[in-house]
Amino acid sequence: MLGPVETRSVSPVFVGRTDELDTLNDKLARARAGEPQALLLGGEAGVGKTRLVEEFATAAARHAVVAVGGCVEIGADGLPFAPFSTALRALRDALPEEFATAARGQEEELARLLPDLGEAGAGRHDEQGMARLFELTARLLEQVAAAQPVVLVLEDLHWADASTRHLLAYLFRTLRAGRLLVLASYRSDDIHRRHPLRPLLAELDRLRTVRRIELARFTREEVGRQIAGILAAEPDPARVDEIFERSDGNAFFVEELAVAASEGCCTGLTDSLRDLLLVRVEALPESAQRVARIVAEGGSTVEYRLIAAVAGLSEDDLIEALRAAVGANLLTATQAGDGYRFRHSLVREAVADDLLPGERSRLNRRYAEALEADPALVPADARVMRLASYWYQAHDAAKALPAVLDASVVARRRHAYTEQLGLLERAMELWDSAPEDVRSALRPVDYTEVYPPCGCDPASTPLRYLDLMAEAAVAGRFGGERERALKITKRALRLLEDDPDPLRAAWFWVQRSRLVQAQARGDGWQELGTAQDLVRGLPPSEVHAEVLALAAGWSMLHRPGPEAFAAAERAVEYARMVGARHIELHARLTLGGLRVDSGDYETGLAEMRQVLRDTLAEGVHDVAGRAYVNLPSELQSVGRDREAAPLLREGIAFARRYGLLDSEIWMRGNLSEALYSLGQWAEAAEAATRATGVGHSAKPRGAGALRLAHLALARGDLAEAARQLAAARAHWGTHDPMPQQSLPLARVALGVAAEEGRIGDARAELLRALDAGFPPGTHRYGWPLLRAAATAEAEARTLPAAQDGRAEILDRLREATRTLATGVPLWQAYDHWTRAELRRAEATDTAEDWSPVVTAFECLDRPYELARVRHRLAAALLAAGGDAERDRAVELLRLAVAVAAHLDARSLADAVARLAQRARLTLTRASREALAPADPVAALGLTSRERDVLRLVSAGRTNRQIAEELFISPKTASVHVSNILSKLGVSGRGEAAATAHRLGLFPAETLTAGTAG
Repeated sequence: MLGPVETRSVSPVFVGRTDELDTLNDKLARARAGEPQALLLGGEAGVGKTRLVEEFATAAARHAVVAVGGCVEIGADGLPFAPFSTALRALRDALPEEFATAARGQEEELARLLPDLGEAGAGRHDEQGMARLFELTARLLEQVAAAQPVVLVLEDLHWADASTRHLLAYLFRTLRAGRLLVLASYRSDDIHRRHPLRPLLAELDRLRTVRRIELARFTREEVGRQIAGILAAEPDPARVDEIFERSDGNAFFVEELAVAASEGCCTGLTDSLRDLLLVRVEALPESAQRVARIVAEGGSTVEYRLIAAVAGLSEDDLIEALRAAVGANLLTATQAGDGYRFRHSLVREAVADDLLPGERSRLNRRYAEALEADPALVPADARVMRLASYWYQAHDAAKALPAVLDASVVARRRHAYTEQLGLLERAMELWDSAPEDVRSALRPVDYTEVYPPCGCDPASTPLRYLDLMAEAAVAGRFGGERERALKITKRALRLLEDDPDPLRAAWFWVQRSRLVQAQARGDGWQELGTAQDLVRGLPPSEVHAEVLALAAGWSMLHRPGPEAFAAAERAVEYARMVGARHIELHARLTLGGLRVDSGDYETGLAEMRQVLRDTLAEGVHDVAGRAYVNLPSELQSVGRDREAAPLLREGIAFARRYGLLDSEIWMRGNLSEALYSLGQWAEAAEAATRATGVGHSAKPRGAGALRLAHLALARGDLAEAARQLAAARAHWGTHDPMPQQSLPLARVALGVAAEEGRIGDARAELLRALDAGFPPGTHRYGWPLLRAAATAEAEARTLPAAQDGRAEILDRLREATRTLATGVPLWQAYDHWTRAELRRAEATDTAEDWSPVVTAFECLDRPYELARVRHRLAAALLAAGGDAERDRAVELLRLAVAVAAHLDARSLADAVARLAQRARLTLTRASREALAPADPVAALGLTSRERDVLRLVSAGRTNRQIAEELFISPKTASVHVSNILSKLGVSGRGEAAATAHRLGLFPAETLTAGTAG
């Protein structure tokens, strides 16, 4: 190896960039204070990005650990996760104890990024695999940076592989803790319209947490200072003008032109900057030029021993050639001292572009042959990928096909699914060109895992082209390249038309079902139905069991009933027969849920608990995550929220430990629902907010948004309820409707419409749900909707706009209540409540109707619902009259208002206050002051009773209706109206209502006496 070699084209003086350095230092200060920072540094090639990063990193190293990683280019291929692997390795070397503590228990998973940690886990791959790895990486960085500031530098993003881009986007979106600064650089002039980095930059620009810096070219003054530093003397102003004009302020070209001018060769130079870059190469001895060409084709960085093997020079000749290239400032030794790279990628690209096609193929072949002869020439974690690239670029299909397939296995093991897909597409491209004897020697057991053997021996059966297509389809699905995956499945099914194979065709239809749902193009049932038709009548197999299990799971969510139950039972049976344990566990979990929904509560819950125990014991983490979602959900469906909540917290801890991001978000949404029921609304809001965070897919976030909408409605914040309702609808879309989403959405939308006085819109929501029907097992969503609709009708019973169609709506509601199950106390209580509201809608309800409702909810652990029905019972008691009834009503209202105050349930609080005010009840001075809405008409000289009457006049009530609502006689109501007209100086009720509206005395949401929620 070489010792230090003097160079003189780089200015020892750092020129300009004051503003950019100030920004970087400010971000570092914020990170050191505990606020994670994200920065993107862009600029054209040669503008000085690397020099700026080096200057900043040198200064930052005094206050933080700086870990640098660069994207690696091998020909046109980037190594998966290369910059993160390098940076994490540097971080581990700098902070070994902190790193080991943060990674403890997750070494197998994190080894996909940093192979130094050991062998990557060989567990089952799934759609959450990449998100799981990303979440664990983010948590690792947060923990390492908890005490010690860390600067993570990722260079050359324009070469980044898709997996690196996905991970970087995830970090930028999710980092919320730790003393961490992430700085990523890229070459902006390479980002053409179709460049894969372009959409990522657009996405990151929308994040308020990410700052982008675009590095400008040098000014004429800065160019002069740079040249002075290079020449160690003050340059001639005319020469500065000439170099500035030709370089246009690009720092690298300034260096090249300044050196060329100082060597007296500037006059005859072509105006092509590419030719300028080659001038210095062509001035080297032939052996040095040869080595430069070898290094240019080898990749971003090439190991010394590999260069020696390819060059075929004696060690002395090689050293001399390298010394000449380093002395000319073309090559530079790596920091570790074990290899070489071009000092600037522009020179490397110019040299590589100057190679002849045959010359390039020959160099790649020599690289591949050298690496096959001695695999230790390159680091183990890069060996397979580089060998695949070299053989492919050598245009040797016989050698390239198995090498590319080996690389696809490595990419899959690292969860670099997009890179796996690209490699498999390359293998399919090579398939027909490879000799038959090469193809026939390939075996599925070595390269594939997604399509089950189904009776054939994968160790002896030759690999088929359809096996590659199957792997590619799944890699596309896991990596988010779903359009490419759909095209692959379409081609595969077309091939299977000419060579029928029902099991394999069914398998590809299953993939299409999943992809169609993921791409929001349908609910996937048509594709699943085709798969079922294909396997019908065939002997049990893993594919057959999977089709049945997926059909059962789909039906449980969309059309629960006997067919779903039968499919789940057969899936369990077939999975056991063929030893497909993973499918069996999924099917058993589905079957348990279907049992609960059908009314066989304890049997179903027992089965689901056993599945949870089995999956935890066997380490089947993805099914365990699903069990932690579904089991508590079924407990909630039978009113056992108190039992569900701790199980959900346990599940969240499990999901965080194993990076099950989507499962965690579903659990947080369910936890929010449980805490809402238990009267822990602050905690419910926190859980729902965290459920709307970043996840692998949108649907779990929709559940969180819906919970926030429900909470906002109960608290009387209609604008927030509407906003979160819209967010939930956007997350869920319209392509895949299912009752567990559509019914709760309708319930909240109905509540918002009713509170805003839009009774027609509220009825429309109800009728859509009634027309769709309530499939078996959906009573948990149906009862809250029917109760809310009955409440809305009761509140609107005196409104003229509500009279048309009212009788039909009430009849439809009564009919619907007769169809829903009431097998547990919770839904029996909802049945009583809904029927009482229907009688209130007809003004026929009495205390005898409401007392059983209160009694039913007193036996349940649902304080908000209990407070609401106590309020209703109090109203019925007051309508009955009598001192005993009034005393009991006061006690009921005091209990209700205490709950409302605790929960900040403003709608309920206002309703209680209005009822107490109308009935002239004193609930306690403190509670009256806390609950009574502000009186905006005091300045008009109206009494509190006249205020109540004016509110009802503004709502269009007659004197008789006012008397009924305020518990006074119609004559007294008439007197109050006359006094109001006199005090307002108006001649009639219409003018009084108009005056109230113009002055904004009674906002629309206070004109009803109802309570939201």
